[in-house]
Amino acid sequence: MKVAIVTESFLPRVNGVTGSVCRVLEHLAAHGHEALVVAPGPAPSSYAGARVAPVRGMALPCYPTFAVGVPTRRVTAILRDFGPDVVHLASPLVLGASGLAAANRLGVPAVAVFQTDVAGFARRYGLRGTDPIIWWWLRRLHGRAALTLAPSTPVLAELERRGVPRLARWGRGVDRARFHPSHRSADVRARLAPDGVALVGYVGRLAAEKRPGLLTRLVGIPGARVVVVGDGPEEKRLRRLMPDAIFTGFRTGTELSELVASLDVFVHTGADDTFCQAVQEGLASGVPVVAAAAGGPLDLVRPGVNGLLYAPDDGGELRAAVATLVDDVRTRRRMSVQAAESVRGRDWETVCGELMGHYRAVVHGVIDHRTESAA
Repeated sequence: MKVAIVTESFLPRVNGVTGSVCRVLEHLAAHGHEALVVAPGPAPSSYAGARVAPVRGMALPCYPTFAVGVPTRRVTAILRDFGPDVVHLASPLVLGASGLAAANRLGVPAVAVFQTDVAGFARRYGLRGTDPIIWWWLRRLHGRAALTLAPSTPVLAELERRGVPRLARWGRGVDRARFHPSHRSADVRARLAPDGVALVGYVGRLAAEKRPGLLTRLVGIPGARVVVVGDGPEEKRLRRLMPDAIFTGFRTGTELSELVASLDVFVHTGADDTFCQAVQEGLASGVPVVAAAAGGPLDLVRPGVNGLLYAPDDGGELRAAVATLVDDVRTRRRMSVQAAESVRGRDWETVCGELMGHYRAVVHGVIDHRTESAA
């Protein structure tokens, strides 16, 4: 199969969209399929054997480190030359609209992967009242795709409520080699918690859409030390407000694997995540998760089993949930085992195999009612 992926974000920018696109490209290469990537530049010339065709990118005024592709009819020429069987639109918004238009012109079915809560993102950056126009655009965009894939049951329900047709659920995989309890490191713990306190960690971008300001509610919990892994525009303010917290900056590879597995409690503050890969990686590492009861984490966190949920805007409830796990070592250990078990069967090989099934369905025109509404 020949698959063209038109993505709103790609390397060197690291985020959930980029990560899932990279895993899909690796799967396609491993199984003998041919792929092409159209992405905002600058970008590498290739990845996992797939050629990358860069188009002009533009940084967002409210988030300079995040670039989106500028709409261009050049996408049609790129796709025509490649001759794909299916076009994969990764979190389509701006460049994705060009990819969809190109697919329609060429008579190629397009699979749109809904991955970013754009309306929620806009609200976090002060763009109030924009929900109607954003959802009008998203409904129009996804309505022209052969199939839209939602990453979680809450998002699937929201898309159905908003009138988006032809829906199916497609989750995300987790690398069980990179994120595993075996990476828990005595050396890391000795460095970060020489006094033996519980390590309470956050992993992710320090930006408004992730609401990292809620981490300040964890200051002063007895027997706990807060560890913040990541960077972003909110970092300077958080360092000032949390002088006793440990800020590691952005980390990848073995260092990230060890940091996550060495935590005692994993905290996620975002409330607009359509899936939340960071939460899944924390669970895979055997760390109980405390997350907002909204969006993707509702599919991942089972309260009292592998973590706890808190009302999304209740910082006091977040603090209480974390304090409960810090105080109860026995419960933490039980949840740790169940956290790792809860992501069994969610490896990328399995998840990408499901995606190939969706590709085949649209190529052969066999989208049925069950596929459209599957949860």
